[in-house]
Amino acid sequence: MSMAPFRVHNARDLGAAVRYFRAEAHLSQALLAEQAGVHRTYLSDLEQGQATAALDRLVRILSELGVRITIGPAEW
Repeated sequence: MSMAPFRVHNARDLGAAVRYFRAEAHLSQALLAEQAGVHRTYLSDLEQGQATAALDRLVRILSELGVRITIGPAEW
């Protein structure tokens, strides 16, 4: 796969990565949500970049540590 890695600075970035890899896997939101054991609306909110308190805290903590999250395919 030749796509650049997703650098996650906020919920919007994470949502874009989830949406991209879900589409690459040819999965609907409903099917991925079922497989992951979450409600489809949660997955939809995540893909739309809606932040949760837990995600905001995690990103803030990592930022304070000077750490960045990078998401890529498992075979990287």
